[in-house]
Amino acid sequence: MNTVLFDIGRVLLDWDPRYYYERHFPDDEPGLAHFLTHVVGTDWIREVDAGKPIDVAIEERSREFPEHAERVRAWKAGWPEMLRGEIAGTVALLDELRVRGRRIAALSNFSAETWPWATERFPFLEWFEGVVISGEVGVAKPDPAIYRIAIERLALAPAQTLFVDDMPANVEAARACGIEAVVFEGPEKLRETLEARGLL
Repeated sequence: MNTVLFDIGRVLLDWDPRYYYERHFPDDEPGLAHFLTHVVGTDWIREVDAGKPIDVAIEERSREFPEHAERVRAWKAGWPEMLRGEIAGTVALLDELRVRGRRIAALSNFSAETWPWATERFPFLEWFEGVVISGEVGVAKPDPAIYRIAIERLALAPAQTLFVDDMPANVEAARACGIEAVVFEGPEKLRETLEARGLL
């Protein structure tokens, strides 16, 4: 095993819509939870990550949930605040792998529109040998097609690649494509995994 393939959000970058939207629901945790789950939840975010323009997605969602239209329309302006910062322990592991000469690459569900905002703020995102961003290729995890794209574009040998992702469904999809994969459970646990596989 000589390659580590990283997810980015919630593995290397601390991203959560809650960081921005909690101010919209003061003292109303149930309302916030409902909004984050049903209005701007995982399925809607995946549409944007798969290439739908953010403005189009926002207008569609605003019409579907008119009572939340103002909040939904705030998504784009609030996105930088959703991205709190790097997960320092994981970035340190990325640097160690780089220094040791391991291949490091990224496969991430990320809007093509917001990806440049992230690369401008976090120079370590330039360390990767290659990156596959869902919004740029028009398909998002856990669709098997994006793993096939990553294998081809990044010249991966699946059996020699360890994929790290915070979503169990994405990990299972990677395994179905022959890639060894683990669920991210924090930098300390990941270090143990990398050491056990001889990568660190």
